[in-house]
Amino acid sequence: MTGIAAYGAYVPMNRLPLALIGGRPAKEGGPEKAVADYDEDAITMAVTAAVDCLSGIARDQVDAVYFASTSYEMREKQGAALIAKALDLRRDVNTQDHSGSLRCGTAALESALHAVAAGAQEAALVVASDCRMGAPRGALEAKLGDGAVAFLVTRDPIARFDHAAAVADELQDLWRIDGERFTHSWEDRFVLQEGYQPNLTDAVKGVLAKDGGAPSDFTKVALYGADARSLGGAVRALGFKPEQVQDPLFGKLGNTGASFALLLLAHALEAAQPGDRFLVASYGDGAHALTFTATDGLAKLASRRGVSWHLARRRALKSYDTYLKSRQLDPKEWDSGADLGLSATIRFRERDADISLVAARCTNCGQLHFPKQRVCYKCFSKDSWEPYRLSDKRGKLLAFTFDYFFPAAEPPTIMVMTEVEGCRLQVQMANTRPDAVALELPVEYVFRKIHAAGGKANYFWKASPVEDA
Repeated sequence: MTGIAAYGAYVPMNRLPLALIGGRPAKEGGPEKAVADYDEDAITMAVTAAVDCLSGIARDQVDAVYFASTSYEMREKQGAALIAKALDLRRDVNTQDHSGSLRCGTAALESALHAVAAGAQEAALVVASDCRMGAPRGALEAKLGDGAVAFLVTRDPIARFDHAAAVADELQDLWRIDGERFTHSWEDRFVLQEGYQPNLTDAVKGVLAKDGGAPSDFTKVALYGADARSLGGAVRALGFKPEQVQDPLFGKLGNTGASFALLLLAHALEAAQPGDRFLVASYGDGAHALTFTATDGLAKLASRRGVSWHLARRRALKSYDTYLKSRQLDPKEWDSGADLGLSATIRFRERDADISLVAARCTNCGQLHFPKQRVCYKCFSKDSWEPYRLSDKRGKLLAFTFDYFFPAAEPPTIMVMTEVEGCRLQVQMANTRPDAVALELPVEYVFRKIHAAGGKANYFWKASPVEDA
């Protein structure tokens, strides 16, 4: 029996009230969408969702990482390998990127399900993450949101994989040309009538035929939808009742692209009971649908933050200008100019520390050092080290200062000295504002983008206030 053994999710803390896009003042409780901060992208969101998914699970069990995204920035440079390194997974882990269509998320999940069922892998991590952009004040800007979701696939699942069906189609409804920043869409009526409605309907009917059941058999259906009207039309055409439809989170989250339907599935699993049945369907150059059945294994899975926790943790942006700055969409007087960025040699040498946040533990006295030194300052042993991962540990804040020179969408950048298990780390702070910073504040570490140089993003870990689920 193969299926989903664990899930995790990530939704950025920042919310952009849609009223600000139209130049109106924002009202608490009004429609909004989740937007990545200036130091977040598809990779950092994917890592955080994966950390949530692997909570309580030994990472050395993971045999493969399938990364799905349409907005990962690099070309000829794999995102899955970067995620695996940030998670400090085994070096022989199988890494794959899936892209090119909004349904690459469900495609990656089905690939992992088949690989595990065939015995090629025992445990496969699937991560879907997107951080797309519509042109400022364009039709798509208010619809798109940012978010990531992760699933661990094994043969000891909490949700058994039952069937899958897909249809392929060729039409230019949504697209983004290489080098462009904004997603484009053809006229709405064409997209819905010729693309979304017929393709999603055919894929769902296809999986229902394989399943041998009826629409009423399913506890929840997690369906991709461009908006409430088009989703409602698909639901009626397929014969589902409104109470079966997983909340699409319109006005709360936004369309998160490749991760959208899977985020809804993760949200549905948070309230699952053994025997519940789920159907998830994505759309893009056709459509793709999969069915699952919750098992008795649900009781063994510890609670995780998931979608609900992240939705509840929100911070509304104060202005539309802040959003523009965070996405580097604001006009600038001058360009800082091109450079080669961080040396690839240095990046390679320091990757255990920078990407995996691995410290060195003295094998003689146990003292942790970050970064790694040759001589232990506690017992003076020389070159006696073993790696020790800090990214999944918690610490506390020892000191802080505010930096108004480091570029940030909302200055100042908060610089902190933290301590974790006797090891001190100097890092930046995320997910908070200056008036909330205090000494002894419990912190955890989140993977973030520090800056981009030479057209390449550089990543490191930041401290974030602990907010337990």
